[in-house]
Amino acid sequence: MRWVLGFDGGGTKTDCVLMDESGAVAARSRSGASNPTSFGVDASVAALSEAASDALRTAGRSEKDVAYAVAGVSGAGEPSMRRALQTGLQPRFPNADILITSDLVLSLNATGETPCVVVIAGTGSAVLGKTAPFELARAGGFGPVIGDPGSAYDIGRKAVAMCYQKHLNSEEFPLGAKILGVFECDFNKFVDRARAEPGEVFPKIFPIVAVAAGNGDAVARTLLAGAAEDLREQALEVIEKLKLRDASFFLAKTGGVFEGSVLLNAQFDRLIREIAPKARIGPLPRTVAEAAAQLAREALTTRIVLDES
Repeated sequence: MRWVLGFDGGGTKTDCVLMDESGAVAARSRSGASNPTSFGVDASVAALSEAASDALRTAGRSEKDVAYAVAGVSGAGEPSMRRALQTGLQPRFPNADILITSDLVLSLNATGETPCVVVIAGTGSAVLGKTAPFELARAGGFGPVIGDPGSAYDIGRKAVAMCYQKHLNSEEFPLGAKILGVFECDFNKFVDRARAEPGEVFPKIFPIVAVAAGNGDAVARTLLAGAAEDLREQALEVIEKLKLRDASFFLAKTGGVFEGSVLLNAQFDRLIREIAPKARIGPLPRTVAEAAAQLAREALTTRIVLDES
């Protein structure tokens, strides 16, 4: 029996699926962030390795049992980054072929449909779509420095900017008070921490905003409505590029922002129906990690080619 691994590596967590060659899932596991652009190649390799070790341990297997591994990793869009990750992982799985690709590409595979559009809104954000014969279009996914509009990072960053402005104006700001309470520090210490560790701080603010919005906080609701608009703009870019505005297609949503806010979910769906009324909107039918494992299983007998554009 041969075994394969599939990974979904992101800016907050890394999911792993261990599958046998028949397609049966033997174990699932989760470790920390593995985005190499944000945290470095060594940290990414460590997170991927930890997730794999946990899954293999659960199933009573070892790294030597792995025949193929496919990892969809956010921040691994550049060929040099993919090579660095593959080089780092290869010694840990001496008998395995390893393929590193982006989480965007594997998200398209996870839909099982063509045409389709996938909107990712987690720590980062991006949109990717495809139509037959495999024409691709992409919007976003450029990382937090250049911009990930609609992401947890971006929502957190905007919330902190509001906190700062209200503090300078000596105005009461209930959302800001909630944020400081969760982080258990005063404003000055919080700002120092946000500046020093934006990748750690900003995404953790999103759940605070989501809860506040659910409780009727007007500022939080405005932040989430703005994020839905930002995601809609990225989706529109892809939909128009692929000429899907009047077509029937599957639009899949995935990521912690969609999972964490009913309000944002509903607002985004409403906005999409305005620009693509025939779109069928829903969650990915399977996880990216599971799609990666399935691709690895197929690669045991068939050469796989992925478009990384």
